[in-house]
Order: sequence, then C-alpha cells, then structure tokens
Amino acid sequence: MKVYSNEIVFRGHPDKVCDQISDALLDAYLKEDPHSRCGIEVMGGKGKIFITGEVTSKASISIKDIVNRVLTDIGYDTNYEIINNLGIQSPDIALGTNDKVGGAGDQGMMFGYACNDTEEMLPTAMVILQTLSKWYDNKRKECPYLKPDGKAQITGYYSDEMKLQKIKYFTISYQNDEKHRDYTDNLIKEKCINICKKYNIEIENFLINPTGRFYIGGFDGDAGLTGRKIVVDSYHSFAKVGGGAFSGKDPSKVDRSAAYKAREIAKEYLQKYNLKWCQVQISYAIGLEKPLAIYIDSNNGNIEVPEKLYEECTPKNIIKDLNLYNICYEDKSKYGHFTN
Repeated sequence: MKVYSNEIVFRGHPDKVCDQISDALLDAYLKEDPHSRCGIEVMGGKGKIFITGEVTSKASISIKDIVNRVLTDIGYDTNYEIINNLGIQSPDIALGTNDKVGGAGDQGMMFGYACNDTEEMLPTAMVILQTLSKWYDNKRKECPYLKPDGKAQITGYYSDEMKLQKIKYFTISYQNDEKHRDYTDNLIKEKCINICKKYNIEIENFLINPTGRFYIGGFDGDAGLTGRKIVVDSYHSFAKVGGGAFSGKDPSKVDRSAAYKAREIAKEYLQKYNLKWCQVQISYAIGLEKPLAIYIDSNNGNIEVPEKLYEECTPKNIIKDLNLYNICYEDKSKYGHFTN
C-alpha cells in the first residue's frame, strides 16, 4: 500500500485570487477584441495589487473596476491600491504568432491526462478536493463565520495501480472568524465525509487548521502571484506538469490552449482504447504552427500518433475546435482548469 498526497487551494487563496484577476482581465480584452494578445501577470500583497505583463489589443477596459469586481465576488474588500504596469507584446514574438502566421505563442511542452477513476475521468482524490472547494466557496457566501482563504490536502492510501483506498489524513486549513470554530469545523468535517461516501472512501483522521488558528488571510496574510499553483491547476501531481501557467494568457499561447487540447486527446483515447489512464505530451517551437512532437502514453504502453493529429494541434485548429474565444477563462481559474 502506497501513501500519497494531493492538494487544492480555495478561491480566496492569494495565488488563486491573482489567477482570477489575470483571467478576468483577459476575458474583458477578448470580449471587445478577440484578436487581443495577452500575457497578464498579477501580484498582490500588503494593500497593493500590481498588474504587469503584455497586452496588445484594440479593447479599452477599466482595470480597476474588473479587479474590484473579482475581489468582491471572492469575498474581499476593495480598498487596495491598483498599480497598472502593463506593456505591449514584443514585436519579435508577434512576427510568428499574429493571426496571418498562426504560430505557437511560445515554446515548451504541455501535458494532458485522463483516468478511469471517476466519471470526470480524473483521480478520485482530485475530484473530492474540487468538490470541497466549490462547496466551500458557496457556503462562505451564506455563512458569515467562514472567510475566503484556505486550502485542503488529502494524504491517502493507494493500491499498486494508484487507486485511492482510504484517506489517512484529510487536512483543511480555512480562514474563519475564530469565534465559532466548533460549528465551522464540524460543518466542514461533515461535508468531507459526505463527499467521500460517494466514492466509498473512509477518512481515518482530520487535521483542521493544524496551527490552531487561521483568522488573517488573503493578501493581508500572504502575497499572491499569478501562475504559482500550476499543479493545483492541472492534475494535483497525479500526472506530469508542463512548465507554463495558464491564467492571463490568450489562447494563441500554447501553454494554455495545447494543455486544454492534450486533456481532450487523453479523454478521447481513454475511452477509445478502454484504458485505465492516458497521458499526452505536446511540444512546440515558438512561431511554428505544427507541434514538434506528440507523445501518448498509457497503462498499455505507448500509442502510435496519427499524422492528422499534428494538423489538429496547430494553435488555429485548437482554438477553433475548442471554441477558445468564447469561453469564460475566469471560471476555469477558480477550482482548477480540468474539472470534467
């Protein structure tokens, strides 16, 4: 029996707040100008929110209004100094990535993963934590004792095939008013137990706010930075992770779009070949359309890649096939980018 851990952060975690701001700004630019080129980075902490990166767009948006709307929706005050340090995309990059050329917006490798553990084709422990995170965000809006910041971790016993058997430690650190801890602790424990019942998973131990107290949170308790939760955003370390973050990047940037495509390919092949798990790697050179390589691995070994898949995985075709100019990226940044 193996012991293995995975983690999620709640929407109010400082890093996740920055991810959501980056993607909310991206959504606003793309809504007015689908040809916008964006790489938006956000850092927050100690009364300031610093926005930098590159944007080339015909859109005119109110950065302050969007940032404050995101903060309000998550449950934070809006009395932050907002510093706009955005520049334009490098013309050197634009040479190979404009709409006429259609090349990849960056070099690198992206991974997609699917497994037969759950109906979502994701690992059981990952789905449990995503479900808890969504519930916590909704419950916080109706329970004044719960505050936005938090994270949760499952340390589980696994079979040789990495199937979750039992949870050894369910660790939850959540921000709260510290006046109603018995009530809120029991509320969270009860929800965790009910979520796990769906998968016939028993919880041996709970670790709730192990330091004993979690009152100060968000940007008052910690700094936040876009793209610092790439493992949470992908597969909780059950699969390999590419080097690039997702949030704040328009879909011409394959860090994001090719990762989404790799996930779709993994799901397709999982079902097509009745696999237990499937992992896809796609790699690119900046400015070139077709991938340098596509590698598909599974519990049955490597799978031969048809040549037509290289054509499907050009940035233009990925954007068209997945309708990437018509989705809400802010929503994808809330609980992890792969939830179904």
